[in-house]
Amino acid sequence: MSKLFKAFLAVLAIVIAILGIIGGYETSLRIKYPVAYSDIIVKYANQNDLDPFLVMAVIKVESNFVPEAHSGFAGGLMQLTEETAEWNAREMGVTYDDYMDPETNIMLGCHYLRHLIDIYVNIDTALAAYNGGMGNVNSWLKDSRYSDDGVSLKYIPFTETRNYVDKVNTSWEHYKTMNEN
Repeated sequence: MSKLFKAFLAVLAIVIAILGIIGGYETSLRIKYPVAYSDIIVKYANQNDLDPFLVMAVIKVESNFVPEAHSGFAGGLMQLTEETAEWNAREMGVTYDDYMDPETNIMLGCHYLRHLIDIYVNIDTALAAYNGGMGNVNSWLKDSRYSDDGVSLKYIPFTETRNYVDKVNTSWEHYKTMNEN
């Protein structure tokens, strides 16, 4: 074998290794940040003037795209309570058989998220309300320890809610970045 051919094989091996690392990294991101129900997400995100990647991020953090996920009294992809599902359905003028059904859950969850954004304007504040409840967020906004302007939260006193907002924002960035590639 000539030296030139050996050098070519060495460069080729390096290129293959680099592509393998990149492919493995991209695969690991797709596993860490799954996407399912994208047609339904886009449909209801668009109907509610929401970024579909934000909706994906909420679903990722709430249920990791497992439609039968439950936590406490909440369930489904967007982790709605039965009360929240019923309220949203009344507001939308729709009926439903099963709020755990993926399409129904996304439809109602997107409407609810839009409602919270309309109330709070600030997306992080709306996300805090999605997780920690409107009553808690309303009291935090009135408390100078947590809000300087009554609109945004400088500090979220519930660790779970603070972590939730951070996780949704991190996931949102990943979904946007994954779409750019």
